[in-house]
Amino acid sequence: MAWIKTPKPRRRQRRHNQPQQAPTHTGGMGRSSRASPCDMDREFAPEIAQLLATPPLQSAKKYYDELIQSKKHDAIRVNYNSEHGKGICASKDFAEGDVILKDQMLVGAQHSLNKIDCAVCSYCFRFIGSIEFQIGRRLYLQSIGSSISCTTERHCHGSDVGSSTGCSGVTKGKSNTLPQEVLESLINGDHSLPFSDLFTLPKVVACRGCEEEHYCSQSCADSDWETYHSLLCAGSNTEPSRRSALHKFVEHANDTNDIFLVAAKAITFTILRYKKLKRQHEFQNKLDESNFSLLMEAWKPLSMGFKKRWWDCVAWTEDVDSCDEDSFRQELMDLAFTSLQLLKDAIYDAECAPLFSLEVYGHIVGMFELNNLDLVVASPVEDYFMYIDELPDNEKEEAEKATMPFLDALGDDCSIPCEGTAFFPLQSCMNHSCCPNAKAFKRDEDNDGHGVIIALEPISKDDEITISYIDEDLPYVERQALLADYGFTCACLKCQEEKLN
Repeated sequence: MAWIKTPKPRRRQRRHNQPQQAPTHTGGMGRSSRASPCDMDREFAPEIAQLLATPPLQSAKKYYDELIQSKKHDAIRVNYNSEHGKGICASKDFAEGDVILKDQMLVGAQHSLNKIDCAVCSYCFRFIGSIEFQIGRRLYLQSIGSSISCTTERHCHGSDVGSSTGCSGVTKGKSNTLPQEVLESLINGDHSLPFSDLFTLPKVVACRGCEEEHYCSQSCADSDWETYHSLLCAGSNTEPSRRSALHKFVEHANDTNDIFLVAAKAITFTILRYKKLKRQHEFQNKLDESNFSLLMEAWKPLSMGFKKRWWDCVAWTEDVDSCDEDSFRQELMDLAFTSLQLLKDAIYDAECAPLFSLEVYGHIVGMFELNNLDLVVASPVEDYFMYIDELPDNEKEEAEKATMPFLDALGDDCSIPCEGTAFFPLQSCMNHSCCPNAKAFKRDEDNDGHGVIIALEPISKDDEITISYIDEDLPYVERQALLADYGFTCACLKCQEEKLN
């Protein structure tokens, strides 16, 4: 396996479930003046400019009003002002600890390495199968040598090439000596652990075309197929050349940076939405709208996210001597171009050609770099072993005879959650404050990939709801340096006071 070696950018500090979202009042096409190696950038320059332009205010307001209404998020609204652009305001009073918002992701993906540790629905990211299936599968994958340490120079999303989210890596448990037939019996449901019936999980539903994606229900399988996966499925029904191209794209992303997998889902989301809009217009005999107008409409949800070119917005530390910054950013640009070419070989659609320009692709990847919130879903395996540990002594002793060998084999990391990255359309509108009144926080009952925002303090109706893009406990100078990556200087009350001191 080939590792892409690049200088290490500055890590943005984040806590568990910490949002990493961009300011809504800045924009621009990035600072790069490098010539693009992609012919599409020159051929479709006018269309690309329209795709990447800041949406008109009225169009944006209509989009968010309809989104809030459709999701029944009547406790919030999107407001606009000349200083910060768009932001989220409360439409009612919130008490400390209240749930402000459960936001369904627009696009998201589980980190590649995390798939070894956690089997989850590829659409909603709930854990699937059973407690036995989760334990047996992970230990089985360890036993056949699929476990790869996250301390290597593997550049999954969250490692050294340009991302702020952390990579869980894979289980660092003790050496597994459990017989393979025992693990297989767990996976196949032939062996039950005590009290596991109290932690029931949805049954596994396989993708209709491939063996790579699994779901918690047929409903999620159908939704994923219609929204993303029908173009990314590499199953036996897929034309061989496309299947081969898809495998090469995924292999490249897994070997370099799995943020490319999320970008691919963003493109397939737009293409499939475009095709659906076109079918609707043809059915209604609305033939006066151009294909590009329909593409712009299909692109609208993604147009709302703050964008900069990926190779321009990756944080850089100036004390790295092994390579100058320009060479580093050129290498990221080349990496993105290689990924784009592989994706184009797999799913290119001439009617959506501008989406396959490097300019658009770079801005999509950059959007996920700057607008993402950690996708985190807690593992039920941790809850299960905690339940066993808290049993009365007589029951605990008996239960541990069956469970302790598996807990010992899993080691300290039996609680690894599902981790990934996602774009949440409403949370991405929330502005930053170093003294925020809300935060991203998953409660025990939040067992899917929705983004959850909790009030940190009482919030009155009409107040702006703010979160922190960074670790707000850092010193003033460090906070400002991190926020510079987003293109603004924070002037919240905390920063104003500390600046004076």
